[in-house]
Amino acid sequence: GLNLHDIDWIELNEAFAAQSLAVMQTLDLDVSKVNPVGGAIALGHPLGATGAIKTTMALYGLQRTKQRYGMITMCIGTGMGAAGIIEMC
Repeated sequence: GLNLHDIDWIELNEAFAAQSLAVMQTLDLDVSKVNPVGGAIALGHPLGATGAIKTTMALYGLQRTKQRYGMITMCIGTGMGAAGIIEMC
């Protein structure tokens, strides 16, 4: 199976900077893999479109860099969240 070190591109929804920093520190994520072209704080956080934007960024990023695995995370509100793993073939 996969582990976090296998993931090449991580789109971490960052509605709040403190939350993103806590996740990166707790999971010991490689910061060079997290939001490589900027996150929601820099690019915007349009509610309802976050999943589509994050997925598109990961797909194009993986294709452009010829990497294999990507992870997308996002909040849904009221303390819930969603995540997905994509594999380029």
